[in-house]
Amino acid sequence: MSLLELFRKRAKERPPQEDKDTNGTEELDIYSGMRVEVTTAAGQILFVAKLMGLHGDKAELHQYSEAAIVKDVETIHARIRGYSDYERKAVYMEGIITPGPKHIWQVEELTIVRVGNDRAFFRLTTNLDATATMFSGLAMGEKPCKLLNISVGGASVSSEYRYHKGDKFLLKVRLLEDRPESVMFSQIVRVVEKDEGKFEYGCRFLELTEVDQEQITRNIFAAQRQKRGRS
Repeated sequence: MSLLELFRKRAKERPPQEDKDTNGTEELDIYSGMRVEVTTAAGQILFVAKLMGLHGDKAELHQYSEAAIVKDVETIHARIRGYSDYERKAVYMEGIITPGPKHIWQVEELTIVRVGNDRAFFRLTTNLDATATMFSGLAMGEKPCKLLNISVGGASVSSEYRYHKGDKFLLKVRLLEDRPESVMFSQIVRVVEKDEGKFEYGCRFLELTEVDQEQITRNIFAAQRQKRGRS
């Protein structure tokens, strides 16, 4: 199967796209507005951005996360990992990125490497006190839990309380002591029963606005920098 066939759309709605050339990129599962994670070739996380202005093998990365960027560089050979909300697949790309004004990076030689069903975004491993608030059922009310990891799209939590796949709740956690508490409307998509009567829940975030996503991303990257500073 060719790369073009692998990415071809089949009777599905596409998000609004900017005008771009017709060399085939419109057939691929990437689009303007896609959220992407940008790392070095060695895997060092750089930032999260929006992929914009697709035109052939060129595009722009509109950075919106806080992250430690290598200073005084002209270009970086970067890996760009995005997630299609429409195909529910991760899209792996590579390209040469050049910093510009207003946190906008120019991308050249953009190449799609592969697609996969794995997680698309960086997940920060944590062990933070959190709460889960259910609004119905036997576990109704606010209950303590532990935040095990978090990404811009979801989280994993540990709890002594029994919940079920499909349950929805408010997850509250303070990722950094000097920042406001983050509150995410979440749904359980995976349940793992552990020893000693504990459960681990894989959750996805629901109804996040663009502002919510950006704030979560900023907090995740700030927490990552703080964590690295302690090691």
